[in-house]
Amino acid sequence: MNKRMFQMLAVVVAFIAIIAFVKFQQIQTAIAAGKGFSPPPEPVTTVVAKPEGWADALDAVGSVAPVRGVTLSADLPGVVERISFESGSSVRAGQTLVQLDARQERAQLASAEARRDLAKTNLTRSQALLERQLVAQSEYDQVAALFRQAEAQVNEVKAAIDRKVIRAPFAGVTGIRQVNLGQYVSSGDPIVPLQSLDPVYVDFAVPQQQVASLRTGLSVSVAADSGARPLGTGRITAINPVADDATRNVRVQATFSNSHRRLRPGQYVSVRVDLGSRTRVVALPTTAINYAPYGNSVFIVEQLKSPDGKAYKGVRQQFVKLGGARGDLVAILGGIEAGQEIVTSGVFKLRTGAAVKVDNAVKLPASSAPKPEDS
Repeated sequence: MNKRMFQMLAVVVAFIAIIAFVKFQQIQTAIAAGKGFSPPPEPVTTVVAKPEGWADALDAVGSVAPVRGVTLSADLPGVVERISFESGSSVRAGQTLVQLDARQERAQLASAEARRDLAKTNLTRSQALLERQLVAQSEYDQVAALFRQAEAQVNEVKAAIDRKVIRAPFAGVTGIRQVNLGQYVSSGDPIVPLQSLDPVYVDFAVPQQQVASLRTGLSVSVAADSGARPLGTGRITAINPVADDATRNVRVQATFSNSHRRLRPGQYVSVRVDLGSRTRVVALPTTAINYAPYGNSVFIVEQLKSPDGKAYKGVRQQFVKLGGARGDLVAILGGIEAGQEIVTSGVFKLRTGAAVKVDNAVKLPASSAPKPEDS
């Protein structure tokens, strides 16, 4: 019995040893195959870094303001008798916009004119008597004062009637009217906004460190958004001599012709100031930049060697210092040199030492001044 049990155990141990040896051989074969495996090269597109001349510019965010703009309001209380304009219409300087009911003032004017005419008649009679020395000088002076008082009352009533007529103080475009026919308005109630849209101002602020590069007369372009097609071009006309105490920024004002009315008061715009000089920079497409919290980098295509000494085309990650952006391009201030081949697409799947296959048959266009078809 014991002999048979030992024989069974010997068979089981031999079987397990054979299985373990087979598995060991399989694992060693797999390890050897893994060491010899190399992933296929990643297809990428590249561009050769070359210097370009970029016009020095200063970017900021500004707001459009009218050269002349006001919200017209009622000077005296009254009922709206006539409205002589349409919302959004162009008006000329001095044009009557709203007439308030002035019947009471006109009645007061008739009464004041009657008193003035009577005072004038008394003055004429007193003057004749004074020339004949039939009245005292003091009596004549009193009659003359009454006449001047009556005339002042007439002018006062006329001024009140004139103040019930709201006129355009300058030529411009009206906004949406805020009164209706027959409505009672109090003194100071808004009637309608009036804006002069040509020309317009664009106000923006720049840090105090950059003010020295600005001067009046420099060209300024504005767009609805960064990189969008410009809405207009103007000139710097004023630079505030005092910096803001809170932000240490200096306010700058540019004047723009706005005959096409593309710029509206209150609109926020992206501002670019042409500083009038050019700088040589190495520009790359923004798709070539691997943005990361620890630093931005690019991948440079070079001839590398594998551990077994074979040469292949691979990439090396290089950290770079970025400058300003223009359209699809970004300036590289440090980290690469002109003439190096830089990966422009597929950077997210690369690592240092990875093999690549350059295929520039189809490349995305990159320009410092792109013109999208649907913009």
